[in-house]
Amino acid sequence: MPNAMTAKRIRSIGLVVRRDYPETAIALATDLADWLTSRHLEAVAEPAIAKIIGAHPVPPNDLPRKVDLIVVLGGDGTLLGVARLIGDRETPILGINLGGLGFLTEITIEEARDTLARIIAGDYEVDQRITLEADVDRGSTGKIEHFRALNDVVIVKREMGRMLDMNVIADRQPVCSYRADGLIVATPTGSTGYALSAGGPIVFPNLRVLVLAPICPHTLSNRPVVLPDSFELEMRVKTDDNGAMLTCDGQESAALNPIDTIRVRRGKHPVSLVRSSHAYFEIWRDKLRWG
Repeated sequence: MPNAMTAKRIRSIGLVVRRDYPETAIALATDLADWLTSRHLEAVAEPAIAKIIGAHPVPPNDLPRKVDLIVVLGGDGTLLGVARLIGDRETPILGINLGGLGFLTEITIEEARDTLARIIAGDYEVDQRITLEADVDRGSTGKIEHFRALNDVVIVKREMGRMLDMNVIADRQPVCSYRADGLIVATPTGSTGYALSAGGPIVFPNLRVLVLAPICPHTLSNRPVVLPDSFELEMRVKTDDNGAMLTCDGQESAALNPIDTIRVRRGKHPVSLVRSSHAYFEIWRDKLRWG
């Protein structure tokens, strides 16, 4: 899997607005829809938003296969939701930051038009970011639940003040029996998210690795580790009070039982993110206030 894809011609653009529909997002979406239409390009959005901004309506689940580019107007959370919606499509995503830090939504409102003009002209590259697939194998029923994440898969205790006991196997080899508040499996993209607050390393986005980071481990020598993304991780929570939970990108969740087995691996399908004109080091300096 290459780290970057070559540009393809853009004819239709999907506009995704963050769920609470702030005025700034609606105003920007309306402006971009008018701007795209004036250039004989198709602006597409989910029906509720399309009616407001003057775009062509398309159901959200159909958006990735109906457009050549998806423009997210919001924060990283909005982009993460779109990334899971993409599935096996290679539809590139451009993030325009209307949220907080914005490691994924790197483009500012002021840069939006110029960036889109450059993309429409074919002057852009696309990074392919690895994803995670998580399976929860229900030992009691044999049912398997499937999840997908761009940032991270996290196992946490639902009850505050309690620790989790869990065994972790990587590439069929025992790694550790953790006692901690939780455990994070992060992609390089997610290394600047929850894993960073748990003391994990910042990983260059194009590297083919996974980060395994315990949250507040009982044994202080249990430090975050970096593993090849070819490894499949297998985890089982030993806590016997049914109080554990799995979350994906902080947006999808599932309750866990002691007899459940969680398997996490690199996803079959990467997510394509349009590269901004900002270098990664520049973004880190800006977002993390380095120097």
